[in-house]
Amino acid sequence: MLSKLKLLFKDTVIYGSSSILARSLNYLLVPLYANKLSTFDNGVQTIIYANIALANVLFSYGLETSYLKVVSDSANRDKDETQLFSTAFLSLFVSSTLFALGIVLFAPVIAQLIGLSSTDFTFVRYAALILWIDTLLVIPFAELRLKRKAVQFAIARVVGVIAVVVSAIILIVPLKAGLSGVFIAEAFGSLVSLLLVIPVFRQFRIFFSGEQLRQMLRIGLPYVPTGIAGLLIHLIDRNILIRIPVSQIDTIYGKGYQASDIVGIYGRIAAFGVVLQLFIQVFRFAWQPFFLQHAKDPDAKRLFQHVLNISTFFTMFLALAATYFVPDLVRHHYAGRFYLLPPKYWIGLSILPWIFLSYVFDMVSTNLSAGILITGNTRYLPVVTFAGAGVTALFCWWLIPLSGMDGAAYAIVAGTVVMCMVMALYSLKVFPIPYDWLKLILLLVAGVLLGSFQFYAGAFLSTVTTVIVLKTLLLALYLGIAMALFREEAMLVAVKVKNKISQK
Repeated sequence: MLSKLKLLFKDTVIYGSSSILARSLNYLLVPLYANKLSTFDNGVQTIIYANIALANVLFSYGLETSYLKVVSDSANRDKDETQLFSTAFLSLFVSSTLFALGIVLFAPVIAQLIGLSSTDFTFVRYAALILWIDTLLVIPFAELRLKRKAVQFAIARVVGVIAVVVSAIILIVPLKAGLSGVFIAEAFGSLVSLLLVIPVFRQFRIFFSGEQLRQMLRIGLPYVPTGIAGLLIHLIDRNILIRIPVSQIDTIYGKGYQASDIVGIYGRIAAFGVVLQLFIQVFRFAWQPFFLQHAKDPDAKRLFQHVLNISTFFTMFLALAATYFVPDLVRHHYAGRFYLLPPKYWIGLSILPWIFLSYVFDMVSTNLSAGILITGNTRYLPVVTFAGAGVTALFCWWLIPLSGMDGAAYAIVAGTVVMCMVMALYSLKVFPIPYDWLKLILLLVAGVLLGSFQFYAGAFLSTVTTVIVLKTLLLALYLGIAMALFREEAMLVAVKVKNKISQK
């Protein structure tokens, strides 16, 4: 049991290292944009980037997943993989070129459709360029994954992000390119990644097969609505916030703000959820091959039970620690010269605990997906994601006019809770596992109560040191509660740590 858990944790680090590095480097731009651009410009960038993420799904129309599947199958039948590579790449090249040209042509109309002014059409055209280059990367990156060229894959991703960061700093600080510099830097970074995967194109031929494309589309197209629904859970809030009436903004936040200002503040604050997002993403990389490999083990269900308990605790602990300390880091005046986010962003700090909490339910859903994938009942996955997206959208429409950014954060929690419940309903139906639900609920309640307590207790403490001490003690208390609830898992981790120490 311990050796299997050790394997999962080891794979989690290996599979996610490039993603962590890339996202961490990219996150360096958040303070830059917050300090050098207006909240309005940050709002425009947030809205366009949210819709770029949605458009990416449409531009690639599931061809990455279907290419991996079809090529894997063809390898067993000795088919010519270069034909599949060429067909997939040519298909995406032609379709993405047409889509991008359509966006460029109708940019003013699209700007209005996504809640911006028609005068912001230039940034929509930049988005079309970014989407086009990113789509050209889909098949080369899939090929690198397929051939297990992890180092080349990681280099292309990380160097591309480094190019974005360096060029953004140059364009925005000395050259003062403003918001245009943000989009130019992103396009340049994608272009650098494309140049780094050029060796993959050695197998490209001027070849196209309609039959091969239809085969890939049959596999890939069903992923499109599911992918969009999954993204909407964390992106619909921006698209509804941008439409909040000025009268409601004045009521909630006072005069002087526009919808783009609120979206800009919300986007920059919500970005601090990257800590938990990365942790879950890295876990997900390792979790799927792990549970598929051990699904038939005699102790599989007990093993998966331990994994859920341990991963949920770590996510909740991270969420609680972030709730305690991230607001302090944001408000700290570094070297008396700059803030991570300037004071005008602080009105949005109240959303942080809810953003962090939503990722706890994401982690539980990720664990529960094992039953559906092991049994092959993937038809339930669209129901799960659409249920979460639907509830998120409904709560956003209801709560954002009442409480602005906080309403959006509440909606995300509601959506992830519903997604978690629907995932549990279907997963446990096809692959029953006796999870420790009562203990997990107690762990969640304890975390929420301790997170709330520090807000009330902190108001009565006069010094920074005493506040830090209180928060540290509360985290230690939460650790003690978790160890009392999950003694067996605590012993497994303790044995692992002891063995590690004894080896040194």
